[in-house]
Amino acid sequence: MADEAQADLESSSPEPRGPSVFDHLSRWLGVGTSVIAPVTLLTALLFYFGYVSSRAQYRYFGLDVDTIGLSSNDFVMRSPAVLLVPLLVVALTAIGLLLLHVRLRRHPPPGRLVGWAVLVALVGLAAGLVLLLGFAWFGQWGAYPLVTPILVAASTASLAYLFWMPTAPAWLRRSADDRARWVRPGVTALSLVVVATGLFWATATLAEWTGRGNAQQTARNLDELPAVILDSPTRLFLTDGIVEETALPAEEPEGFRYRYRGFRLLIQGETHLFLVPERWSPSNSTLAVPTDGSVRLQFRFVDREP
Repeated sequence: MADEAQADLESSSPEPRGPSVFDHLSRWLGVGTSVIAPVTLLTALLFYFGYVSSRAQYRYFGLDVDTIGLSSNDFVMRSPAVLLVPLLVVALTAIGLLLLHVRLRRHPPPGRLVGWAVLVALVGLAAGLVLLLGFAWFGQWGAYPLVTPILVAASTASLAYLFWMPTAPAWLRRSADDRARWVRPGVTALSLVVVATGLFWATATLAEWTGRGNAQQTARNLDELPAVILDSPTRLFLTDGIVEETALPAEEPEGFRYRYRGFRLLIQGETHLFLVPERWSPSNSTLAVPTDGSVRLQFRFVDREP
């Protein structure tokens, strides 16, 4: 009788339906979100680090990068050179940490060693917080914007990892029925936020240093930039002693009265060319030349026989 009742119940139950249109739509939306969101985030990060580097680079020459008129694509294309070293460092460090993790899982360290490691991580985190909160006193230290985020991120990541060690101190290892067993996952999630913020800060610092380093490298080799001869209808009154001024004949048909030699093209913006003298000097300045035809420019060949 029981078998017959079970058979009647199975026969009366509705047949399973296949996935509806809404199921397919939600699935594709999930796939699209998982792809578009990372791409958007990656583009935003590339733009930001490219902007930070370019801002530091042209600030060295007295320019605000926003006055040049670079596009978003220009900043994105400048970012790979900035992120090359940080990506290599992060990747190699991650490989080392993964190998260390495998070793520690197979051979957990004794509890006393884990306790000392927790103490060291706490001291490092305290030092990082002192630097972070004491910006008024330590902010002028040249290595401050790099040491502070790395110290905070590394110490926080170490503590989050040590919390999950099987040989961690007893006050970190709670029983399964502990009502506060959600604390360790919560601490881990918040630790990831701190680590990501620290890495972002450190990478931005490296991007700024890279931009300034590129500017100093350019300033040491200004003669490698494209050579420019500038004809102007009015006198420029340059005082650097590097650019040579020559008076043009009065019968010059286009009305240009002065010629200047010794300029180099630093960068071409949306509406202006930015010229610098061919040798660095403390009295140098960057000349913004409009591209509306009010001046005449000649770009010189490289003085090297083909």
